[in-house]
Amino acid sequence: MIILIGNQKGGAGKSTFTLLLANYLTTVRKQKVTILDMDYQQSIAAKAEKAKILENDPLYEVVPTELKQFPDLLQVILSKRDEIALLDMPGKMDDDGLIPAIAAADFIICPFAYDEFTVDSTILFALVVRRINNRAPLIFIPNRIKQTVKYETKTEVEKVISGFGTITPPIPDRIDFQRIGIFQTPTTVYAAILPVLGLLCDQYLLKKETL
Repeated sequence: MIILIGNQKGGAGKSTFTLLLANYLTTVRKQKVTILDMDYQQSIAAKAEKAKILENDPLYEVVPTELKQFPDLLQVILSKRDEIALLDMPGKMDDDGLIPAIAAADFIICPFAYDEFTVDSTILFALVVRRINNRAPLIFIPNRIKQTVKYETKTEVEKVISGFGTITPPIPDRIDFQRIGIFQTPTTVYAAILPVLGLLCDQYLLKKETL
């Protein structure tokens, strides 16, 4: 299974959400996971390198790579039928190397915020994704949402975005998200994200087919 996490705008929380999902899938759902870090900053790969110093057994493999290498890596991914590959994508849409990754995705997750720039980027991302891959469910995650802020355009934004896919409940903005690492998600963070990740897995990623 290939799960792509992307948005046209950098800073939407793609890498942090990729870690949250990877930790949840391995720790709570006991799934085998590999992360392909194709973001230009490669922040997940950097965390993985630092974690090696601690000499702990990693929960999953992190592979730093580039978009141009994805077609060859795809053959390796497809050969591991019992593993879930998470693709942490770069925050841009002007690279033809995105096309094979988007086309191969079984699920596409788009973290976003309600500010004007992120919304515009999210809509652009959705338009491009739907031109390339119309079979994969497109799931939008309201991310880093401040509980004390009133988002005046929230209803209008969700009306537009819901035309492309499903919007989950929001993930709140929390200072302890900075403590998320390769080996663990703090318990306080799990308490905030379990409703979203549980729904995401039960309704989409790990949904059991009924006969």
